[in-house]
Amino acid sequence: MLSFPNIDPVIFEFGPLAIRWYSVSYIAGILLGSLYADWLNKKPPIDNSLKVFDDFMVWLILGIILGGRLGYVLFYNISYYATNPLEILQVWQGGMSFHGGFLGVVVATFLFCKKYKVKIWILLDLLACAAPIGLFFGRIANFINGELYGRVTDSPLGMIFPYAGNFPRHPSQLYEAVLEGVILFTLLAYLAIFTKARQKTGLVSGVFVLGYAVSRGIVEFFREPDAHIGFLFANITTGQLLSIPMGLLGCYLIVKSLKKKNAA
Repeated sequence: MLSFPNIDPVIFEFGPLAIRWYSVSYIAGILLGSLYADWLNKKPPIDNSLKVFDDFMVWLILGIILGGRLGYVLFYNISYYATNPLEILQVWQGGMSFHGGFLGVVVATFLFCKKYKVKIWILLDLLACAAPIGLFFGRIANFINGELYGRVTDSPLGMIFPYAGNFPRHPSQLYEAVLEGVILFTLLAYLAIFTKARQKTGLVSGVFVLGYAVSRGIVEFFREPDAHIGFLFANITTGQLLSIPMGLLGCYLIVKSLKKKNAA
C-alpha cells in the first residue's frame, strides 16, 4: 500500500484570502494551454486573425467556469441546488463537471468565432490539443484535495485517503491525470506536430473527444461513484453515461473530417 502525501490544499493564506492548489491548477492549465495553442497556431493551417492567448482568454474562462458549474448542478446534484439555489454561485466550495465545462467551452468558442469571424474548427482543434494540459493539472489538484478518490482495493497502488475511511483505495485521480492528461496530450501532440491531421479540420477535435470518453470510461471502473448518486444501472456511473454521447460525437467528427480534402 502506498502512503497518501498529506499536502495542504491551501498553499498559503493572507488573512481571509487563501490561495489553493485547486485554483492554481486552473490558472496553470489555462495559461500553459493558451501558450501551447498559440505556438501550434504558427503551424499550418494558420489563422492569422486568431490570437488565442490575447483574444479568447476571457471567453475560455467563462466557458469553463459557467459550463463546469452548471454541468455539475444539472448532471450531479440538481435536487440539492433546486432547494439551495444561491449555493450555485459558490464555486469556491467545489463542484465542477468536465462534461459541463466541455459544453461551455464549445458554446463560448462558437460565439467567439461568430463575432470575430474566426474559423471555428481551427480554434477547436487548437483547444483540443491544449485541453489535456488543464485536465492533468486539474486531476493533480483533485488528488491533493483527497477528493474523487477510487474504490476500495487490495492493489499495491491503493492508499488511504484522509476523508474516505480506513480502507486503501485506488488513486483514481492519478489514473485520470495519466490517461486524460499525459497520454492524450502525447497522442494529440504527435498528430498535430508530426502529421497532417490539422489539415483535416475537426480530426484532432474528434480524437480528443473520443480519447477523453474512452479514458473517462476506463477510470470510472476504479473511481468511487458520487455518494449521493451511486451506480445508475448495471454498475454504470454518471461519468460513464455522460461519456457515451461524447464517444459517439468523437467517432462522428473523425469520420467526417477524414472525408475532407482541405482545411476549412
